[in-house]
Amino acid sequence: MTELWSSDPVVPGRSRPWRSGPWTLEVRDDELADIAYEGGVVLRSVRAVVRDRNWDTAAFTVDRIDSSDLAVTLHVRSSSLGAELSGIVRAEVRGPGRLRVLTDLESQSAFATNRTGLVVLHPPGLAGTTMHVRHSDGTIADSRFPVRITPHQPALDIAGLSWSHDGLEVDVRFTGDVFEMEDQRNWTDASYKTYSRPLALPFPYTLAAGERVVQSVDTAVSGTSIAPERNRVTRIRLVEGPPLPDIGTAASTAADPAPEDESPAIDTPWPATVLVELDLATRNWRAALDRAAGPHRSAPVRRRPDASRPDHARRALDVRFVLDESDPASIDEAVYALRALPVARVTAFWPSGPSRDVSDLEAIALLRHALAEAGLEVDVAGGARSHFTELNREHPRLPRGLDGIVFSVTPLFHSLTTAQLVESLPVQRLVAAQGVEIAAGHPVHIGPISLRPHFNNVATTPPPRPAHDDLREGYGAALIDSADARIGAPELAAWTVASAAALAVPGVATLAYFEEWGPRGVRAADGSSRPVLDAVTALAELGGDAGLRGESPDGLVWALGASTAQGAVVLVANLDHRARTVEVELPGGRTRTAEVSPGAFARL
Repeated sequence: MTELWSSDPVVPGRSRPWRSGPWTLEVRDDELADIAYEGGVVLRSVRAVVRDRNWDTAAFTVDRIDSSDLAVTLHVRSSSLGAELSGIVRAEVRGPGRLRVLTDLESQSAFATNRTGLVVLHPPGLAGTTMHVRHSDGTIADSRFPVRITPHQPALDIAGLSWSHDGLEVDVRFTGDVFEMEDQRNWTDASYKTYSRPLALPFPYTLAAGERVVQSVDTAVSGTSIAPERNRVTRIRLVEGPPLPDIGTAASTAADPAPEDESPAIDTPWPATVLVELDLATRNWRAALDRAAGPHRSAPVRRRPDASRPDHARRALDVRFVLDESDPASIDEAVYALRALPVARVTAFWPSGPSRDVSDLEAIALLRHALAEAGLEVDVAGGARSHFTELNREHPRLPRGLDGIVFSVTPLFHSLTTAQLVESLPVQRLVAAQGVEIAAGHPVHIGPISLRPHFNNVATTPPPRPAHDDLREGYGAALIDSADARIGAPELAAWTVASAAALAVPGVATLAYFEEWGPRGVRAADGSSRPVLDAVTALAELGGDAGLRGESPDGLVWALGASTAQGAVVLVANLDHRARTVEVELPGGRTRTAEVSPGAFARL
């Protein structure tokens, strides 16, 4: 294991337990995580957050932790993104079955923020559980934690919440602001989030110099927790079905290598498809297209019987255009540039407005007109440029007659912890299944799949744009803080196999992981392989034959495979902090058993 991916993949780098009688929690950097009573997790997390005007997170530094039998106090400060706040986050026992988490932060200078205060994460296992919502006027409404990923807030105007689950009666009260809830599974977070300052209020708002933010979350619990059973052997049953998705990647957005260096040589049958996003308002979109096409130029790919599975002898392009609102007709020139290239599919998005990051009727009409003018016959997809969130909310805007649905997956959006990365895996299964439902029979193309967002879709300021026609600065994701050191961690290979197992529901045609090379790539800038390349190569080799799919028993161990003429090929990934004995049941009742090391994947 590496420092970047700790010896416990479920827990990020700095973690320390705290116990007071029946209460336990983990202090994970600036977060109070897995708050449990008598062993039963009541709240997934409580933490103080500071978001700037673009919803970027101003990270807290924990200067000191004071701990006693009755309280644990984090002394925190933030000095990034223009935020100068300092104060405390404390958990304290208030009596039998009662725990308070409070924050008291003071702003040292005026700061424009979209949200500053406590957020509470509720475990996804509460799905379908009845919750009673206490409003600020004292009235109580009955609702449920959503089972399906709901596109909009499941609860508003929250002063308190109560529910019963796994033997525990839980009552949570919020003070210091009006709270509301959103379904964070839209972003593949494993939680429902209750947060303060309703989104209906204007933002950003300004914290004045010397202004304090004081909020608390009081939790009262009674009952006896029902502990889940733990089996010595993990069993996964795989069922035969249609072929697994084709595995592709995104084109590198990295800056060109220095003049004395050479661009990495990419000479391999993988990937079959390269996803490239071209912002037509930038000066270097042509250079980005040339790089994505690389040495693979050939005659254009006409419509095939199954365009979701391009000819593996020639890699094809999955082209995502971001329209130039000041010159929408520039799409004509951009599409014309595809004439000499193999293209699997194309789509187009608006960068702002009511259809921001969505392929609405007008965007697709412009694209189809450009294709007709250029004499190209390729599949036209539509969907969301960003997260599943926007597809879930805005899919009624999509026109009819599309040849596929697209959206991306970015686990590290709300949080950068490794715990967040691992916990997103079972939610990726939900997102994929619901995406297939929305597609209503059309193939689903998921990508780019990256650790951090490839662009900031919630920014309130214009995105950074390159100043040159070439790629000396890179483009897109290279111009924002999107690189993550875990791209080189050995454990990311296991995570990628698990992610593919989660996303590969029938109806998903392609998965595009990371970038070809560079800081976000499966290869480094010099072309050398990263451990994750082994995973995407192994996954790509499963394509074409009947797929083998199954459910994970706990979200930490996953398996998928293919039935070939030579027999079944199975990949098993273990994201647990301990070795797991995994028994895989294949069609026909055959079984294979393996001991899978922590943070690793195995071929059976």
